Amino acid sequence: MLFNSHVFIFVFLPIVLAVWWARFIPTHVRLVVLTGASYVFYGYWEWRFVGLMFLSTVVDFWAGHLIDRAPTEKSRRFWLVMTLVANLGLLAFFKYSGFFASVVNDVSNALSGRALVPPFSIVLPIGISFYTFQSLSYSIDIYRRQAKPAASFLHFAAYVSWFPHLVAGPIVRYGQIDDQLRHVPVRLTWQDAGLGIQFFVLGLCKKLLIADPIATQSDALLLEWQNLGLVQSWEAMLGYTLQIYFDFSGYSDMAVGLGYLIGFRFPQNFDSPYKSATISDFWRRWHMSLSGWLRDYLYIPLGGNRDSKLKAARNLIITMFLGGLWHGAAWTFVVWGVYHGVLLAIGQAWRSLSSWRLPHRAAVLLTFVSVVVGWVFFRSTSFTMAGHLLKSMVGLHGVDHVYKRLAVQIAIGLAICWMLPNTWQLRPFASRWRGVALGLLAAACVLLMSKESPFLYFQF
Repeated sequence: MLFNSHVFIFVFLPIVLAVWWARFIPTHVRLVVLTGASYVFYGYWEWRFVGLMFLSTVVDFWAGHLIDRAPTEKSRRFWLVMTLVANLGLLAFFKYSGFFASVVNDVSNALSGRALVPPFSIVLPIGISFYTFQSLSYSIDIYRRQAKPAASFLHFAAYVSWFPHLVAGPIVRYGQIDDQLRHVPVRLTWQDAGLGIQFFVLGLCKKLLIADPIATQSDALLLEWQNLGLVQSWEAMLGYTLQIYFDFSGYSDMAVGLGYLIGFRFPQNFDSPYKSATISDFWRRWHMSLSGWLRDYLYIPLGGNRDSKLKAARNLIITMFLGGLWHGAAWTFVVWGVYHGVLLAIGQAWRSLSSWRLPHRAAVLLTFVSVVVGWVFFRSTSFTMAGHLLKSMVGLHGVDHVYKRLAVQIAIGLAICWMLPNTWQLRPFASRWRGVALGLLAAACVLLMSKESPFLYFQF
């Protein structure tokens, strides 16, 4: 089920909110309703994978309590390893088994001329990367004594399956939501309602009024990537750069808005990332819940920057390598991750060697161009496609004409990114006119929901 669909907005959401806020419903029953609704939401896409999410929930719930109650450090570590193996094993099987098989076959073909593993295809359960990382953070935080076990299985089941952030984040850690689950709000305040509506409508606008129209034009160009010259290759990649931001940040805003409408607070996931003046600043602003996860559960345990500068650079590259692999089972994602890891390492080294900095606007532009180049690998389906696009972007395939409609969309998108505040910087219903504007924008979005338009990050 999509947030940007009639069935969600006019059927599913009103029913869930009506039951959730019904005064005669006891707290534990409301959590049952919320969890059940979340499973319906997930099963609407593919009911067969509901059982997989439930199994993961059961394993991690009991693992958390076993870790907490273990009498010795050795047994605590044992149960942590068991839950890590279970979660990462499921993720590896569904997301990476085909990739690993293709790597084995490539090596086998090179050595012996024949494949060792027969070709196969496994359907990737939507949202598995997100709820797996949430469950991992729960077990690790309990092991580190940074979080308490869930008060009940119902609390944990609601946390894992919560439909607003289930399939594409933000990645919410249990410690961020524990107190809210233990003290469920009993009534919806006007402030929460206003914030919820504002976040949801603006997220819907990002998706339907900005990301999708740009995607229509840029995808058409990228389908013909072999024929792109200097101008249209940049237009195509700038279009994708804006599409992925407005699409994903739009989803995150809608998730936050839905959280407010249920009376809960979710963490910010985007903070105007294209205004960043360095790559490290970009990763503090882009997909903030994933960046924080990678920092706290990979980079710092690897050693962070505690040792030599060379080891710090190594840790950055390893972390971003795994971050790239998390996004997808393809070498292009791996190269995208390593590319950002190298840029982060270079930036870290430069800051330690010199105090000289580019003027702010020049630094923002350089960072933005570096990010666009990285998106080439992220968007490309092969290294052949990525290589051709990069050559076109430096003029090696000639100069073609401007695609005017896309150029206008890019100019508007960049102006919004660089000149306007983000949704977290806006006060709710600061004036009557803003309320009217939100209503008109919501109506425009509803009129555009004539065809299914999944969010980009559903594939990860």
